[in-house]
Amino acid sequence: MEERHTEAVRIACRAIESTAAEAAPDLAELAATAGLSRFHFLRVFRKVTGVTPRQYAEKHRAERVRAELRAGGSVTRALYGAGFNSGSRFYEKAPQMLGMTPGQFRAGGAGVPIRYAVANSALGPAIVAATDRGICSVRFGDSESALIEELRSDFPRAEIMPTDSAFDEWVRGVVACIDDPKAAHDLPLDIRGTAFQQRVWQALREIPAGATRTYAELAAQAGSPKAVRAVGSACGANGVAVLVPCHRAVRADGGLGGYRWGVERKRRLLDREAD
Repeated sequence: MEERHTEAVRIACRAIESTAAEAAPDLAELAATAGLSRFHFLRVFRKVTGVTPRQYAEKHRAERVRAELRAGGSVTRALYGAGFNSGSRFYEKAPQMLGMTPGQFRAGGAGVPIRYAVANSALGPAIVAATDRGICSVRFGDSESALIEELRSDFPRAEIMPTDSAFDEWVRGVVACIDDPKAAHDLPLDIRGTAFQQRVWQALREIPAGATRTYAELAAQAGSPKAVRAVGSACGANGVAVLVPCHRAVRADGGLGGYRWGVERKRRLLDREAD
């Protein structure tokens, strides 16, 4: 039965991806094709993918926009290629999809002010970067030069700026969270992801210091009990280390699992929180 449901969801995903319309295929049509009721199909789809059909369609549309703009296509071509019926609707959705205007994204972040600083922490060099909206990146690395190069490669034409006194406060706050993982923080974040990723990141932020949750528990908290692998992917996509504490996600057998910035750093963070 589970294999049949997975295949039905796969077919539905292909149908969603193939449509050029702004709206996702009608839920009733997708359910009928799968031979399920609307309610049952919606539940099965969320278990397999971690999102609803509408959210899956929005994610796919955003990926099409990003791919077109990265390839050098015009904003107009990206707009209609992704199935938007009007420019106003597209520009309304653009900040959520791209984190900036379509023109800025197409130009490699040209004109987007990003401030950054590299600080020494208990876990080695860490880079903290932020837009005007809040902290968008906290990453660990082995050297300052490598961290800066990684940031610049993400947005090669962004306006990378030195820190100012206001930003210094944010940097100190991040370092405090690294050096003392039990410390609370109220730092503004500018992080974007799919609806499912956002639910997982929120669930991670609700784990108290000194505690852990299994990937399965996080999947259930995010409303998709079967999407355990998708939880692991959401943890890997988290770009703000410690502030969204994906190091508190562990395997069902108690094993640490993976960590974007190295399992040893994950172990040290958990050990410090356990003290």
